[in-house]
Amino acid sequence: MAKPQRRKTLKRSAGRVGYGLPTVLAVALHLGILVISVIKWPSSEPEAPNNAIVQATLISTETRTDQAQQAAEARTRAAERQAQEEAERQAQEEAERQAREAAEQQAAEEAERQAAEQQAQQEAEQQAREEAAEQAQAEAERRAAEAEAAAQRKAEEEAEREAARQQAEQERQAEAERRRQEEAARQQEAERQAREEAEQKAREEAEQQAREEAERKAQEEAERQAREAAEQKAREEAEQQAREEAERKAQEEAERQAREEAEQKAREEAERQARQEAERKAQEEAERQAREAAEQKAREEAERQLQRIIEGDSSAVSNAEQGNEAANGFIQLVRRAVEQAWVIPPNVGDGTTAEVQVRLGPSGEVFAATVTRSSGNAAFDNSAIQAVESAAPFTELRDLPSGVQRDYRQFNLRFRPGDIR
Repeated sequence: MAKPQRRKTLKRSAGRVGYGLPTVLAVALHLGILVISVIKWPSSEPEAPNNAIVQATLISTETRTDQAQQAAEARTRAAERQAQEEAERQAQEEAERQAREAAEQQAAEEAERQAAEQQAQQEAEQQAREEAAEQAQAEAERRAAEAEAAAQRKAEEEAEREAARQQAEQERQAEAERRRQEEAARQQEAERQAREEAEQKAREEAEQQAREEAERKAQEEAERQAREAAEQKAREEAEQQAREEAERKAQEEAERQAREEAEQKAREEAERQARQEAERKAQEEAERQAREAAEQKAREEAERQLQRIIEGDSSAVSNAEQGNEAANGFIQLVRRAVEQAWVIPPNVGDGTTAEVQVRLGPSGEVFAATVTRSSGNAAFDNSAIQAVESAAPFTELRDLPSGVQRDYRQFNLRFRPGDIR
């Protein structure tokens, strides 16, 4: 009896399981269909490119019907932008690496050229010093030879003059002797002897004076020659010392200037490289922070949009679609009015872009129009603000549903002339 009872219990359990699973699947299918009917999937048809020179972007709100599509597009754009930024970063790093290699190659070539020039300059200076020393030595030898020859010629001339003088003196003495002999013959023997003694004494005194005079002249000549030789030697030594001092100072000045130029170039190069490195790091840090902030903002916005979509209901979607159509018409009207009122300044590049934030009053009057992203051209920025003020007021704001009027009182307008003139 126990076995049949157990089989009946198993059959009842199997029956409950068999009916329960299809029921769950059916409920899930109906829920899926309901979600599909509520959510507006993005259209697969490509949109026509927007060639407008003024583009409008809401700030405060977005319609719920296109939030899923915008979230998907935002994720796609974020992925494309990240890939593009990664490619640009890699290209920039490659360009910087090539620039660094080129700078290092140029610096090495410049150092080799300077070393070669310095070596050539040192060799030229060494050769010039050797040639100057050889010329100075040859000049000294020539002067010494000339001085020796002059001294020899002068001694010979002095000897000749002394011989002639002595010969003349001898002739004069002979004539005097002859006369004295004739006079002695006429005078007495005593007077002759006295005259002979006097003449002998006179001759001895004359000879003594002549010898003293010759010795004095010889000594003076020797002293003069010694003084001239000493003065000549002193002048030559002074000139040699002056030349060596001038060469030493010139070499020291050239070496000092070369060292200062090399140190100045090294300092400038180090400062330039430090500035480039600091700028590169600052730019990389700013780009990284901007990418992280943009990614974080995109993720948060996508999560909020998906959450709003999940929490919405079909009636809200229907009302949002109607409000969205009216609001899109209002935004297009604002954009066209601003385009017609915009006077583009002359000499503005096609890539110039400015973004203006507009705040409207309840009746469409302009409360404020401020530049949130400048183009860098003051005239271009001022023309964008003047276009908004000239096109206002936008009274069509009052035609929007009351529930969305407040959301469309603040929006951004991007001004970019492009190829349209």
